[in-house]
Amino acid sequence: MSETDTVIAARVDGDSLAADEITSLADAAGYRVVGECTQTGPEDTGTYLGTGKVDELTALVERTAAETVIVDGELTPAQNHALRTALPDGTRLLDRYRLVLEIFDDQAATRRAQLQVELAQLRYDLPRMKESADGGGLNKRVEKGSPIYDARDRIDRLQRKLDELPDPGTEFRRRRREEGFDLVTIAGYTNAGKSTLLHRLADELELGGTTHPDRDETAAVEDELFETLETTTRRATLDGRPVLLTDTVGFIDDLPHWLVESFSETLSEAAAADCVVLVADASDSPDDLREKLAVSLDVLDSQGVSTDDVVTVLNKTDVLDADERERRLTAATDVVSSPLPVSIVEDGNLDDLVTRVLAHLPNESAEIVMPNGDDAMSLVSWLYDHADVANVEYVDERVVVAFSARPTIVERARAKAETTASERTERP
Repeated sequence: MSETDTVIAARVDGDSLAADEITSLADAAGYRVVGECTQTGPEDTGTYLGTGKVDELTALVERTAAETVIVDGELTPAQNHALRTALPDGTRLLDRYRLVLEIFDDQAATRRAQLQVELAQLRYDLPRMKESADGGGLNKRVEKGSPIYDARDRIDRLQRKLDELPDPGTEFRRRRREEGFDLVTIAGYTNAGKSTLLHRLADELELGGTTHPDRDETAAVEDELFETLETTTRRATLDGRPVLLTDTVGFIDDLPHWLVESFSETLSEAAAADCVVLVADASDSPDDLREKLAVSLDVLDSQGVSTDDVVTVLNKTDVLDADERERRLTAATDVVSSPLPVSIVEDGNLDDLVTRVLAHLPNESAEIVMPNGDDAMSLVSWLYDHADVANVEYVDERVVVAFSARPTIVERARAKAETTASERTERP
């Protein structure tokens, strides 16, 4: 995006400065912040900032010749209309959520993501369009061809198009199962350490000497705010078991559920995963930690992820003393079961994390019997690559293999064994 001179308007608590996150979001969207206007105190129901502060904001926009104003909060339709009316003509006005939608719009790469972004933008804009129509009054008649009618019509058509597209989670699960991998998703807020964890656990070697189509060789170590809506997937071997690790797009503070849920594709890997590793920042205050964990679980639940499939880790415990670590553990336990304190940077407790993840992966014990021969030896070799082989016995020209593996691998092994036995019987 081309940079546009922008003023940030924010409400703050006490004497604290406005949070840096809204500036980071503005920067991610390509805006150049040239001024900041902050208000201390309760939200004004009419203008969000209050009449005096709106006058100050307007003067700042005129003085800096800013083209855009970004408000660090959600504006109601009425507040949006009041601010637009007060600002100089031609000034763009975005609130926090509309800014996030703009970033999503810039990053969306797949057809589904693009449709989801446009749908969410229209749904967010429609009540504000109504409020602004006729000087803030609601239109009683919405004529065909009017902006409001067109927006409603486009919303209906976008929803139909999305309903016709295949479910991304189902497709993701099918392809990964066919490839013989377990699925582990890493989720959580930005800057909690998700990408660092992916970097720590991922295999460094190429798969079979070539780049795997699902592997991103340049997985970022630091979480950037909406660096991409696409997920990063890498192969990892956890205690000898091959898995695919996927780092999903990070949540951000104060992001409403409806907005996150609008972009189910970015979390479809979580819905398809055998295990979700929820990474939380232990350096957050106890109250913030509880809130972020609760929101994360709600978002995952909206994608069909059971809490039984979630392993919660508290990262950055290395920056806390013993008492502070205990406070964070107590706070997290109020929301989740058995949170695991880790230090991803220092590899602290990562072995315990791997153990917990493995305990969540599906496993099934089985035994197959087939005639001894080249086909049987080929299947035994295949099982050593895809399963945990407990024992191989050669009895009366038969091969008996006891093993444990994912249910899909067990099913494929039994089918291969049946084919081997059938072909051996049919031979003259």
